[in-house]
This record gives sequence, structure tokens and C-alpha cells, in this order.
Amino acid sequence: MRLDGFGLMVNDMGKMIRFYRDVLGFEIKEAEDTNNVYLVKDGTLFLLYGRKDLETLTSNKFEYTKRINGHFEIALYVDTFEEVDEEYERVLQEGAVSVMPPTTEPWGQRTCYIADPEGNLIEIGSFDRPFER
Repeated sequence: MRLDGFGLMVNDMGKMIRFYRDVLGFEIKEAEDTNNVYLVKDGTLFLLYGRKDLETLTSNKFEYTKRINGHFEIALYVDTFEEVDEEYERVLQEGAVSVMPPTTEPWGQRTCYIADPEGNLIEIGSFDRPFER
């Protein structure tokens, strides 16, 4: 089995598409008015799926967090500590919610946390060098 991508169940599809596409730079693969939207970032598939559509599809009712979602995070990497600070300020100007301002951690990473418009946790971090797999 291979990881194909990951997805978020969303309430306001248009708002979430605009945030991930326009603020965080994900490529959109589908039209904004579809129920199942494909976005790509650095070769990783990322889906946005309407909550009501998922419930209809699965014949189940789910519960969703009403504040910042602490169940998982989306981690984004930048090459320098300065970029952590710059991106943090930029995304706040674009509507992200601050969770933790940029901080240099004892293990040598500079990191910050924001939340998207529906409260999903996003980390922006760097070890002050280009990304390596």
C-alpha cells in the first residue's frame, strides 16, 4: 500500500480552496464548485471534501471539532529561519489564525503554528537549510 494523499472534510469549500491555493500555494486540480477538490503541493495530493457530502456518501454522521483541530497537523518546510518568520507574518495577513509565533526550539528547528479558516493546524518550520528527504 502507498500513501496517495490526504484530505480534509470542510464546511466552506470556496473559503478553504482560496486559503490553500492563494495563501499556501497549493495547485488546484478541480473547479472550485465541485464537491471533491484536488490540490497538489510538492507532488502530494491533498483533497478537500464537503462534510455533508461525506456523510451522504457513507450514510454516517460524524462529529467535527469546533475550534483548532489538535488531532493532526500539516507540516510545511521553508529553507531558512528568516522564511519561517516571513511566512508566518504573510499568512496572518492573509487570514490564518496564529496558534504559536515563530520559536527556535532546543532541537534546532525554528517553527510556528497557524490554523486555517476551519481550525486545522499547520506548522511552518525550518532547520535553517534546504529541505532534504
